[in-house]
Formats: sequence, structure tokens, C-alpha cells
Amino acid sequence: MVGYAAMIVAFSFVFIGTKNYRDKYNSGFITFGKAFRLGLYITLIASTMYVIMWVIEYYLFMPDFMDKYSEHIIKGLHESGASQADIDQKMLEMGKYKEMYKNPVFVVLLTYAEILPIGILITLISSFILKRKPKGGTAEIA
Repeated sequence: MVGYAAMIVAFSFVFIGTKNYRDKYNSGFITFGKAFRLGLYITLIASTMYVIMWVIEYYLFMPDFMDKYSEHIIKGLHESGASQADIDQKMLEMGKYKEMYKNPVFVVLLTYAEILPIGILITLISSFILKRKPKGGTAEIA
């Protein structure tokens, strides 16, 4: 929860950046499409920085992350009283993830899959909130 809360706080810059562009550089107007593109660029940059930092952290400081994460998940299942069949199924699933996590490409793709949807959602919300067309016209400025 803390990680996702931090992502939401970080993605608040999508709103701030789009609003700043609309108010200071686009005469107070922006279409949904332009706001979405701008927010998406900010999201992609922030997500890429997040991915780079995770790859560095994982390979240099936490190479046993998947082992510890798997243990944590299985322990939680035991504590919640899950059936042995459910625990066995989850162990199989975690084994597949541990194997895939040995490939750096998968690490990058999984990390993007973790953060990009949140950024895109915040970009959509920001674009809806911030869109503003000039009065009396629909032409986009700049």
C-alpha cells in the first residue's frame, strides 16, 4: 500500500505539469487529447525512472528479492488458513515467477506493468479535469 501511495503522489506531477502547461504556455486552454499526450509523456518518463531504479536496486542490493517475496506470500497463505491445494498452486506460480525473474527483460516488463497502469489512470483523470477549450471556438491553441 505504501508503494502504491508513493506512486500516486509521484504521479501528481502529471496533474501539476499538465496544468502548468495549460495555464502558462497554452493561454489557459488545452484539449483532452493534448492533455492526455502531455500526461502520458510525463508518465513514461517517471515510469522509466522507476524501472531503472528498481533494476539497480534489485540487481545490486536485493538479488534474493523473489525468494523472500515468495516466502512472504506462502507464509501469508499458511497464516490465513488456506488449503494445502491453494498453497501448492501458489508455490507453483511463485516458482514460475522466480524463474522468469532471472531474465532482465522480464524484470523490466513486469516493473513497467506494475507502474504504468497507475500513471495512465492518473493521466486520464487529470486530462478530464484540466481540459478547457476557448470560449466560442473549438480550435486548439498551440
